[in-house]
Amino acid sequence: MTLIKQLQPQDEFVGYYLLKELEVKQTNATPAKDYFDIVLCDSSGQISAKYWDASSTDKETFFPMGLVKVQGLVQTYREKLQVKITRLRKTGPEDEVSVKDFIRSAPVSPIDLVNTIKVAMESIVDPTIKKLVSFCVEKVEDKLMHYPAAKTHHHAYFAGLAYHIVRMLELGEFISKQRPFLNEDLIKAGIILHDIAKPEEMIAQLGIVSDYSVQGKLLGHISMASNWITEAALHHGIDLTSDIVIGLQHIVLAHHNLAEWGSPVQPQIAEAVALHYIDSLDAKLQMVEDSLELTPESEPWTPMIRGLENKAMYRLKI
Repeated sequence: MTLIKQLQPQDEFVGYYLLKELEVKQTNATPAKDYFDIVLCDSSGQISAKYWDASSTDKETFFPMGLVKVQGLVQTYREKLQVKITRLRKTGPEDEVSVKDFIRSAPVSPIDLVNTIKVAMESIVDPTIKKLVSFCVEKVEDKLMHYPAAKTHHHAYFAGLAYHIVRMLELGEFISKQRPFLNEDLIKAGIILHDIAKPEEMIAQLGIVSDYSVQGKLLGHISMASNWITEAALHHGIDLTSDIVIGLQHIVLAHHNLAEWGSPVQPQIAEAVALHYIDSLDAKLQMVEDSLELTPESEPWTPMIRGLENKAMYRLKI
């Protein structure tokens, strides 16, 4: 089977893929005709595709998150690869394929990732901070096993959120040792909690986000996580005006740094400054890593990366 990463212009191919996205649209012709605007994906990446002249039967047969066998032609449209699908059918038992074989996932097993998060949580010395963190983690512990960290920007794959948290914990451990004036408990707590509400913000299956929840659209994960800290404090009878509660809420609320990036406040305590840059460093480096990994080695430049000011990355020949 041809992996998406291996497709080149003018390639004719046959293979099995996941319908990550599918939308019925109409052509500009008279009379207008229905067609499928599709995103195909496998474990190596994704690619836009068009299936022209979709019939009424087709519209009742094909849906997002379904596995399909595709025959297609790779074309270039607006300097990007796009597939013209010539034949399309649903897979069956005889094809012996599983949807899990077609999704990207974190390079570390979800069980190990969640266990690492729990170990970090248990290592928090301050009992009040540990109680607040434990309460919030328990809300989404099962979803941490498979949820992505984002829809598209970074760690947007199976168990991506847990992987993001674990990589940040590694950075946080280094920063805390290098800068001992920082409160290590608050750094650990902030890392674990900064995106903890994302499983309630997004609707995802197999690491692929299909939409945002009502809470996600109206509140967002930042304010939701802050609310959970308040809920945890009330549950445990912890003073809402204590420095621990206010400090932890501030770290979460400020971690995107700017209002245009979703933060209602900017970092104004040392640990909030540290968390913002730990988060940014891991997210941006992951964007670069993913883009390089998903770009064919024959291509010297990656596609433009939205989270890096729409800059493409060049692959040095060394």
